[in-house]
Amino acid sequence: MNRLFNLFRNKYFIVTLAFLVWMVFFDRNDLFSQYQYHQQVSKLKQERDFYQKETIKAHQELDELTSNKEKLEKFAREKYLMKRDNEDVFVIIPDKKKD
Repeated sequence: MNRLFNLFRNKYFIVTLAFLVWMVFFDRNDLFSQYQYHQQVSKLKQERDFYQKETIKAHQELDELTSNKEKLEKFAREKYLMKRDNEDVFVIIPDKKKD
């Protein structure tokens, strides 16, 4: 008991303890903030991977559209509802299922 009391009377121990408490709980970069930063970095990495895949997919579609006339015509018909002069376009919209 006396040894523990002497430990708390030591000014170096008190300063070190105060420094650790400050760094763990009150500093701008405390443990909770570090955890939040780590979560944010993980989320941003997932978004980066998603957008890289989407960019690759868009480049592939662009290559197909610029190299293949049939694909370009199909894309124009489906996306922009384009048609030839002697054709009629019917747009079929499926009913939403009621849950």
